[in-house]
Amino acid sequence: MKNLFIYLTFIGLIGLLFSCEKDETRVVMLTNPIAPTITTLPDLTLKRAKGNDTLVFVGTAVDPGFQASATYFLEACAKGNNFKDAVVILSSVKPTAFKITVSNLNGIFLKKFPADQVSSVDLRIRSVLVVDAGTGALGTSTKPFEYISEIKNANVTVYGLPRLDLIGSGVAQKIESALGDGKYTGIVKLDKTKPFTLKDPDSNIVYGTTDGKLAVNGTGIIPTDNGWVKLNADTKALTYSMEAYMIGLVGSATPNAWNSPDQKMDYDAATGTWKITLDLVDGEIKFRLNDGWAWNLGGTPDNLTQGGANIAVSAGNYTITLTIIKDTTGTFKIVKN
Repeated sequence: MKNLFIYLTFIGLIGLLFSCEKDETRVVMLTNPIAPTITTLPDLTLKRAKGNDTLVFVGTAVDPGFQASATYFLEACAKGNNFKDAVVILSSVKPTAFKITVSNLNGIFLKKFPADQVSSVDLRIRSVLVVDAGTGALGTSTKPFEYISEIKNANVTVYGLPRLDLIGSGVAQKIESALGDGKYTGIVKLDKTKPFTLKDPDSNIVYGTTDGKLAVNGTGIIPTDNGWVKLNADTKALTYSMEAYMIGLVGSATPNAWNSPDQKMDYDAATGTWKITLDLVDGEIKFRLNDGWAWNLGGTPDNLTQGGANIAVSAGNYTITLTIIKDTTGTFKIVKN
């Protein structure tokens, strides 16, 4: 009886295994997945008076033959440049409605195209697809699949921004008004030993400070600390503010590991990017603001997110370039020297 019981149990297990295999739903990737598309472009003749209006770029999702998670990037470059020097306009987990204000898009395009002229611009949607285990495909988070839409070409006109030039700060720099409404902002590098004034090159009016407020022909504004700050000025309300805005590299691969101070990056106002060259050891890195964790970016080169995963690196000397997109996402490039 004992042997009969063992035999029947064995037969039952075999039946269960075959049943599981039969009931399993297998995910199969198409031999030629269907790439995303751009279906609708908004009018890209940008006007300052419409700076608060929202523009919508409409697209379709990648179809690999199964329900897939992907990250989508709306990118632009000069016509015929083949996206060698592309700018990322937006990133999203859905391509059906990329939304951005006129003023924000204008600020992005000003990094690449001349103001108050018509530029021929190529646009595309790039999808990055990570294939989960069980699909039988090879995509991984470190080497994902990419599927790119056909290029759409459009005429783009961006408008120049009113600006205030910093006089006396030790380097040529400016803050700009995205809406032309007297409110100016920008990331600038300041030195406590170098008071500065703000000059409107169109009107030749010079703003300084009196009793802590912005004032025409006031005294020089004294920085509260050294380094990069976000400088805001309102020439109508006659107010100004300076907030530390220092992006740094932190992590076990950096000289100070996970401790502050972070390895500070430098800002390039012409491209809107942050850059650093340094030696790293085997370990991990992240980007964070002002040596704190309230704002930090991690993830993959194509998809940095707020609080994202640590980024693994191997030892070497690197140049790292960071692009921040809409404050809480971004992309980065890391090049071994």
